[in-house]
Amino acid sequence: MQVALDDYVWAAGVATELVNTSAEVWRGDDRLPDPAALVAFADLHGGRSPDGGPGALCGLARRGGAADLGAVHALRTTVRDLIDRPDRDRLVAGATALTSSARGATLVADPPHRGRTRWAVPLRDGATAADALSLICGIGVLGVVHTLGEQRFRPCGAPSCRGVFIDTTRPGRRRYCMPGLCGNRVNVANHRARRAGEAPRRPGPGPGPGPGPG
Repeated sequence: MQVALDDYVWAAGVATELVNTSAEVWRGDDRLPDPAALVAFADLHGGRSPDGGPGALCGLARRGGAADLGAVHALRTTVRDLIDRPDRDRLVAGATALTSSARGATLVADPPHRGRTRWAVPLRDGATAADALSLICGIGVLGVVHTLGEQRFRPCGAPSCRGVFIDTTRPGRRRYCMPGLCGNRVNVANHRARRAGEAPRRPGPGPGPGPGPG
């Protein structure tokens, strides 16, 4: 498996999705409770191979077990800690450590563009799903720090949410860790608050008496 350096948007998205599977975000419900859930996560977020099949992360997750799941849980905590305290030097040092399972950057073929190459970082032989996710998260963090800046690491803007995210949008105005969920909850709460603050309408005066006989 290898992660291209210019795939940092996808990689940062995987990092965001990973940290937001934790029980503290879901009020006690861990979204990665067992190896089967890790496989499902890899299938959903692990990307595709050049021929359109499942990415290498999916295969590594299927070969993993309870020990690998524990390593992923530990990784999740590490990445969350980086996002929670986004000092630039700290982000760079922490993300560099996350890429320690790699063999070093190299040029690889870029299948969509015949004859072109791109920089990528391959995993070492015998790597696990936790190693692969660590590399992905490290590349995502480093790419965002370099390209967009440390201000893109944020807590969710929903008052009742404990999630965090890495904002890779072009304008940099993302507010929620899960826009479709947290954003909708905030909109519903605001709508209800507006409705509750509206004074009940009272019926206005009826029409006055009509003209008298001529």
